[in-house]
Amino acid sequence: MIIDAHSHVHDPLETHLRLLDEAGVDRTVLFGTRPHPERATDLPSLRHDMSALDRALSGKGDLDDGYRTARRELDEALAAHPERFIGFGSVRLDLPAEETAAEVERNIVRGRMHGIGELTPPPGQAVRLAPVLAAAHDHGGLPVVVHGFAPTTAEDLHTLSVLAARYPKVPVIVSQLGGLNWMTAVELARDTPNMYLDLSTANIVFALKLAIQELPERTLFGSDAPYGDPLLARTTVERVTPPGELRDLVLGKTLGHLLGIL
Repeated sequence: MIIDAHSHVHDPLETHLRLLDEAGVDRTVLFGTRPHPERATDLPSLRHDMSALDRALSGKGDLDDGYRTARRELDEALAAHPERFIGFGSVRLDLPAEETAAEVERNIVRGRMHGIGELTPPPGQAVRLAPVLAAAHDHGGLPVVVHGFAPTTAEDLHTLSVLAARYPKVPVIVSQLGGLNWMTAVELARDTPNMYLDLSTANIVFALKLAIQELPERTLFGSDAPYGDPLLARTTVERVTPPGELRDLVLGKTLGHLLGIL
């Protein structure tokens, strides 16, 4: 089974399904999203749509409305194609610990999500993830996906590795191979047994090769669609891995075992 570890709700869904079929991807982890760059037809319309993400990351705008809209779209996608999409739900990072625990119980566990994410703390504030990891631990070790590219910093990755070490039952997945801090991400994950790296949108091919070499059982194929392309992401993994067990692990076997679907 080929499993994309990282994708976002598309509008329309049929566009995403065509991309998955073209890439030979059986299933994909699906996150909710506020921006929809796939709707853009030119640079001004892309800037307009991405402003939703900028407002959210800066703490501006209506957070509640943004979460409700993204969750509604996610729920609709999961209901329409449960055989293709694996739901991960987001939680707010500006709540007290007890409210975070309640939100994980309500929106993730009772919402029948497979994990939590994609979470993007403001730069320099990865410590906000602590209550989420604690709640994930209390529910048997739910996987938690954390945004790895900017605005996440190298300092945030170090903080995340410290937090991950406190909750060894929780698989902590750093997305986008840690962005420009990919070497730091590989080093930290190598020394933190419950940290995983998804390889989505990695912009240097040898970075993928090195990450897989260092962490053959903790690197995950991902596309970050619609920002990335499933076919190109799969082809890149296949370019740097030989056919066989290693490639199978990266393309889905490791994630399938983590999620209990293989």
